[in-house]
Amino acid sequence: MRYIIMAYGKGTRWGNFTDRPKHLIEIDGETLLERLVRQLRTFDDVCDITITARDPRYEVAGVTRYVPKNNRDEIDRFTVELIEDHVCFLYGDTCYTDEAVANITRTEGSGLLFFGDDRRIIAVKVFDGDRMKQHIDRVKQHNPDGKGWHVYQSYSGLELHQLGDGFVFTRDGTQDFNTPEDYLTFIKK
Repeated sequence: MRYIIMAYGKGTRWGNFTDRPKHLIEIDGETLLERLVRQLRTFDDVCDITITARDPRYEVAGVTRYVPKNNRDEIDRFTVELIEDHVCFLYGDTCYTDEAVANITRTEGSGLLFFGDDRRIIAVKVFDGDRMKQHIDRVKQHNPDGKGWHVYQSYSGLELHQLGDGFVFTRDGTQDFNTPEDYLTFIKK
């Protein structure tokens, strides 16, 4: 499986909190990117990992850094030119638990699988790249500010935040960091 860690956002809600990009904040001595790479290699020892980022500070040993061709809209984080069968998109600004990464790496399916809970999507596993591209195109036509939830909505035919087929419910303590408040709440736990 090829894993694509999306670290190409603009970070506007994060600002320059802690004087570093959110992808480089440390949890237990590892940046979020280093931690996720280690976890992926632990649960899938033959994985291929790519980090999508312009910033050379986002390089991790043994991982390819790729600069996407387009980053105009939020939906562009699903780097279209990297979409193919058997890829998995994960968020580089998320502190995944080992349980979540094990679940993501071990769960098989067809079409598309979305992992998360009723508030957020933490990964998208793509078994059919053409279907993923089709749903991203559909979202871009109707909502250029679209996110992972909108791709799931397009794929499942359900309303936003409704869960059904193709969704793997994951409630395990995984935490994304969009704002400084997210981070401060997490470290207080």
